[in-house]
Amino acid sequence: MIKIQGLNQFYGQSHTLWDVDMQIPEGQCTVLMGRNGVGKTTLLQCIMGHQKVKTGSIVLAGEHDLVKVSVEQRPRLGVGYVPQGRQIFPLMTVEENLQIGLPVLPRGQRKIPDYIFDLFPVLAQMMNRRGGDLSGGQQQQLAIGRALVVNPKLLILDEPTEGIQPNVVQEIGDIIRKLNREMGLTVLLVEQKLPFARKVGDRFCILDRGRKVAEGDMPTLDEALIKQYLTV
Repeated sequence: MIKIQGLNQFYGQSHTLWDVDMQIPEGQCTVLMGRNGVGKTTLLQCIMGHQKVKTGSIVLAGEHDLVKVSVEQRPRLGVGYVPQGRQIFPLMTVEENLQIGLPVLPRGQRKIPDYIFDLFPVLAQMMNRRGGDLSGGQQQQLAIGRALVVNPKLLILDEPTEGIQPNVVQEIGDIIRKLNREMGLTVLLVEQKLPFARKVGDRFCILDRGRKVAEGDMPTLDEALIKQYLTV
């Protein structure tokens, strides 16, 4: 689905991503892991075009180098994004938040998909509520629903369990698995909670100080890797 090669990124004079090579296989859930500040969110923002890439390529579906594609065009190519901190619009209603992505869709198809309300029934009940009045868990469901409106082939989520109550974390995990394993959606997920990552992920990729240091199928994430790169 995505092949990243030789990716380098800078903040000013600070070299933040170093020659990152990474593959996100179609139809699988890949979990991007690592301690705070190692470049995980920066890598997602490079994929979405929110950070400028110095060198390297990010090839989607074997044909589109996203480095050469505008930010606005990436959702049209089938990439949905749930940013860290959710970033919903607090003064807009749930319905208005969901409608944000509709212009990406072809004319005649600009309707919020019904399956979003099947996944998140609470959103259907709160369509006229302002986003800022929702709980943290409900806002996260709204953020995921908003990303799904564009009918993505790839869904990118940046720490979707951050600041969420445990029962909603469980629900979000179940929904990610359903999207991935039943509906065939490719998922790239940044996650700090190891049990959650093991539950939803097929593969892992670990960053350390801006470099990829390990990757593989989730069952191969052993205690040595956890101790060296993930424990605080």
